[in-house]
Amino acid sequence: MTHQDIGHLYRAHLSTIKARADRALEKGGFDHLLVASGVEKFEFLDDRPYPFKPNAHFKPWLPLTRHPSCWIAYTPGRKPVLVYFQPDDYWHVPPTAPEGVWVDEFDVRVISDPADAVKHLPPDGKAAILGEADAALPGFTPNNPGAVIDYLHFHRAWKTPYELNRMRAAQRRAVPGHLAARAAFHAGASEARIHAAYLAATGHTDLDAPYNSIVGLNEHGATLHYQYKDADAPGRHRSLLIDAGAEVDGYASDITRTWGDGDEDFAALVNAVENEQLALCGKVRAGMDYRDLHLECHLRLGGVLRTLGIVDMDPGQMLSTGLTSTFFPHGLGHPIGLQVHDVAGFTDENGELIPRPDGHPFLRMTRTLEPGMVVTIEPGLYFIPTLLSKLKARPEGKAVNWGKVEQLLPWGGVRIEDEVHCTDGEPENLTRDAFAAA
Repeated sequence: MTHQDIGHLYRAHLSTIKARADRALEKGGFDHLLVASGVEKFEFLDDRPYPFKPNAHFKPWLPLTRHPSCWIAYTPGRKPVLVYFQPDDYWHVPPTAPEGVWVDEFDVRVISDPADAVKHLPPDGKAAILGEADAALPGFTPNNPGAVIDYLHFHRAWKTPYELNRMRAAQRRAVPGHLAARAAFHAGASEARIHAAYLAATGHTDLDAPYNSIVGLNEHGATLHYQYKDADAPGRHRSLLIDAGAEVDGYASDITRTWGDGDEDFAALVNAVENEQLALCGKVRAGMDYRDLHLECHLRLGGVLRTLGIVDMDPGQMLSTGLTSTFFPHGLGHPIGLQVHDVAGFTDENGELIPRPDGHPFLRMTRTLEPGMVVTIEPGLYFIPTLLSKLKARPEGKAVNWGKVEQLLPWGGVRIEDEVHCTDGEPENLTRDAFAAA
C-alpha cells in the first residue's frame, strides 16, 4: 500500500474519530475535547524513567506513541489542534519535527516547555479532559467524564479501514518473531534466548512491544501470565507456549502458539485444541453473542478432554459442574486494537454492564459481534497444580484420569490464539493470513 493510500485511509479514519467525539461531547454537555498524551514517569527517588506509554485516547487521533506532554484540543466544527512537545534537549534525542500523513489535518503548535501547552488550549467553554491526574496543567485538570469515555470506549469496538490496515501490519510484524521463537525452541534455547530471538525478528525491544511477552517452557506454560524468562535452559525441552505481539502506529497484535517436542500425547492435545480453535474462529460472525461462543468453547474443550481420555464425563456436565474451568480457567478472548485488552468488552455505550455468564468471571467480552469488530479467539487446556488439587477434592474429580494428568503435567499446557475480524460474511483471520504470507 502506497503512502497516498495510507493517507486516504487515515483521513477517512480521522473523520470517524471526530464524528464520535462530536457525539460524545453532545452526550456529556461539553464544548471541547482535550486529550493529554501523558507525562514521563520516573522511578521512586531516581532519575530513571519508566517506558512511556501514551494515553489510549490520544492514539486514535494520530500515530504518535513516543511523545509525552503533547495535547489534542478539539472543538466540533474546527480543525483539531495538536500541541506538540519538542524539547531543546542534549541528554536525549528529542522528537523530530512533525511529519506524516496526519500533519495537514491538524493545527500544529510546537512547544519546548510542557507548561506552554496552556497557551494553546481553549480558554473558554466546558471541556472534557481525558488523561491521568499527573497530566494536569493550571486550569486544565483531567476530569474523564463518564458519559464521554463510555461512549468513546464502546464505539472503539468498530475498527475503521485504517485501523484494520494497521492491525494487519501488526500481525505481519509479529509472525516472523513466532517463527524465530519456534526455531530457537527446537534448537534448545533458554526462555531468555527465545525471547531475544522473537524481539530480533520483529524489530522490537522490550520497551516498545505492546505487552510483556509470555515465553514459557515446559511446566511454565501452565502459568497463564508467566512473567519470567529463565536464562538457563531446562534439561529437556518438552514444550513452548509463547504469547507475544507487535505494534504498528499504536495498534497491537496478540498471538499465542504452542509447540511440542514430538511427544505423541502432547501433540494430540495441541492438534485437538487447534482444531477447536479454528472452528471457533469460523463462528466470529455478525449476530453471534460472544458469551455463547465462550460457552461453546467450554463444550468443545470438554469434548477434547473426553476424547483424549483425560476426563470421563459428558461435556455438558463438565460445563455445568465447572469442571472444564479447571483446565480452561480464562475467557475465550477479548477485543483488541489500541490496547491489547481493548476497552468496553462488557459494557454498553452508557457504561452499563453486560453481564458475564454465571461462573465465568474472567470473560473479557460479553457483547454481540458486529461487522468491524476484531476479537481474539484463544482456547487453552492447562495442567495447573493448584486448580487440579481443588478438583481432586471435589466429587467430579472421580471422573478424571489422574494418571493421564500426571503424565501431561510436565508439558504445562496449550493455548492457541488468533485475531479475527467480524465482517458481513466470512470472518477474516488476521493471524492465519499473516502466517500464510510469511
